[in-house]
Amino acid sequence: MAGHATRTKDKKRLRQWVASAERPRSLRVFLRPWPLLIGALMLLCLLTGLAIVAMTHQTRVQYAELQTLEQENNQLNTEWGQLLLEDGTWSTPARIEKIATERLSMRIPDVHDVKVIQP
Repeated sequence: MAGHATRTKDKKRLRQWVASAERPRSLRVFLRPWPLLIGALMLLCLLTGLAIVAMTHQTRVQYAELQTLEQENNQLNTEWGQLLLEDGTWSTPARIEKIATERLSMRIPDVHDVKVIQP
């Protein structure tokens, strides 16, 4: 009889163990989406990090280009100012009169040489 009682207890324990072993399976089925969700979130974090690195690099490249263009703009503005000064120097009335007198043998007409034409 002792053997029979032991077997019954063993069967009962085995059923309880099987029943408890089945519970985590149902939890496993419930928890199965979590690894996928965690993997997807990790992938999104990785992609976000790569996007940040790419944007940072692009920003630095564009900032370097901006500095180059600003430097070129400053040089062109300086050159433009020099050209305006040169233009002002070349077009002074005294210089034009001097060149007209020396190279073209021009002179200012006398009052008697001027004729007024009336319409």
